[in-house]
Amino acid sequence: MARHKVEICGVNTANIQVLTNEEMIVLFEKMASGDEDAKEKLINGNLKLVLSILRKFANRTDNMDDLFQVGVIGLIKAIDNFDLSYGLKLSTYACPMILGEIKRYLRDNNSVRIARSIKDIAYKALQVKEQLTNELGREPTVEMIAKKLDLTEYEVANALESMKDTISMFEPIYNDGGDTIYLADQLEDKTDQNYDLESRISLKEAISKLKEKEKYILSERYLVGKTQMELANEIGISQAQISRLEKSALDNIKKMIN
Repeated sequence: MARHKVEICGVNTANIQVLTNEEMIVLFEKMASGDEDAKEKLINGNLKLVLSILRKFANRTDNMDDLFQVGVIGLIKAIDNFDLSYGLKLSTYACPMILGEIKRYLRDNNSVRIARSIKDIAYKALQVKEQLTNELGREPTVEMIAKKLDLTEYEVANALESMKDTISMFEPIYNDGGDTIYLADQLEDKTDQNYDLESRISLKEAISKLKEKEKYILSERYLVGKTQMELANEIGISQAQISRLEKSALDNIKKMIN
């Protein structure tokens, strides 16, 4: 397997080749006929996708070159398994595979092993912390959490501290100059599954009514992870225009589902 390594630190991602959807369709058709060069072009033409996902791990101390290589492995797996009949863009299909490959690598290569009992306390403490935060409208103290779990403050504080880097629900995972997205924002709320299903249906219907440019901007911003500046360079309009289109799309969705 060829290794596709680039300099991560200080790299100007705007200089990396980006394929259009039409170009990728042609290359996938050639690849299906056994054209290895087409596969190589698909990999090189989607390296920016790997870099965009690596931004989520920018606050880690891991070697980013290693994480990039692992991300490329996920990209190659996605390309090998992708089928045009899925009716999806490669980016939509590949993002979860790239992210999964990186997370698996980090989990398997974690040098700190936490006892199962401490992990269990930490998970329960995080759940109680979220529950109390919703009830109180502010973050609870360790004493409050410990009282709920019938544990000592030391047991709760020790468990949370030992797992902080790996499972904190309030750790920031993405920020491109706008609002910070926290891990808790990405977790499924299982308190009301019927309401959740209804919300998803309403959201899907609302998105379907957006203009094509608005759909594209939301997809690239929130699924692929591109910055507003990257989209501005790609589409050929200003960053301010991208910001206005994104805000308008989100406002329209809110109006349609409320």
